Amino acid sequence: MHVCFVRSAAVTVAVAGTLIWAPAASAQPSEPAPSASADPAQTPTPDAGSVEITVTDTAGGVLPGAVFLLLDSAGQEAGRGQSDAQGKLTFPGLSPGVYRLKQTATGSTIHEVVADQDVIVTPGNATRLTITDPFKTAKVLLQVKDDKTGRLLPGATVNIGTGTSTLLTLTTGAKGTASGELPVSSRGTLFWAKEIKAPGGYGLYKPTKTFTAGPGAPVTVTVTNAKTATVPKPDPSDKPTHQPTDSPSSPDGPSSGTGGATPSASGSDTPEPDSSPVAVISSGDFTPRALAGSLAHTGTDATPWLIGGAVALITAGGGALLLARRARTARPTDDSTES
Repeated sequence: MHVCFVRSAAVTVAVAGTLIWAPAASAQPSEPAPSASADPAQTPTPDAGSVEITVTDTAGGVLPGAVFLLLDSAGQEAGRGQSDAQGKLTFPGLSPGVYRLKQTATGSTIHEVVADQDVIVTPGNATRLTITDPFKTAKVLLQVKDDKTGRLLPGATVNIGTGTSTLLTLTTGAKGTASGELPVSSRGTLFWAKEIKAPGGYGLYKPTKTFTAGPGAPVTVTVTNAKTATVPKPDPSDKPTHQPTDSPSSPDGPSSGTGGATPSASGSDTPEPDSSPVAVISSGDFTPRALAGSLAHTGTDATPWLIGGAVALITAGGGALLLARRARTARPTDDSTES
């Protein structure tokens, strides 16, 4: 501010007939005129972008009430909101850059939140995203039981799947049970269960079981097995019947009379004469028949018959030897009589 002092002419003031002269002075502020070049330069603001979200599930339905949080590159909250009745949510007025999108709730008891993801916002553009929330997995409990007693059986292996895909393989433990989780693609998904290994001592359960499981809901699958048929142990008292093997000797034994022939030991077709005399015991009831050869098979044990035959052979041989000796003793007497 500039102060200017202005001198003016003397002022004559008449006070009670006396003239008094006094100088007059005034002070006025002086403001310089604004200059156009002094205004600061204005920096233009870039165009803002936005993020538009649509929330659905794996079955294609929209999900209202899903809550999301948007963080900027510094980790500061840039926006928060939840999807409307059409499953939509918009974050407007965002500066261009990279943001982090976090889902904190699904608005549903049967859906799971998705993993965090990065979102790029460009100037003046809307970045559109479709978020698909999966259904919660189904909890499956497998039980394998004896079909008669209901006892739980360990060591069984069962495949579980849907369509042509096997999703889970379970093997029952010491308590005869096993558990796992199944991914569900809808509010009620049809599954199948197929036993591929039976418990020890049991036959394989061949039919395929089917069941329906919902998201987040427990379901129990029961497979029953029947015991395998056991082969009875042989009875020790039930022995097989012995069948004697036919001897290669001639079935015909010595016939009645004073002489006879026995088959040759060499097995030739021509029989050789037996050097031992054979005689018939006429006074006894036993007449030796075929001593060599096979006995008729009666279905009973042949051992007693073989023993009896041996005794008969010994008796017949002794009698024949005695008769032969008597005959030799009597021959000189007969010759002297005839001369």
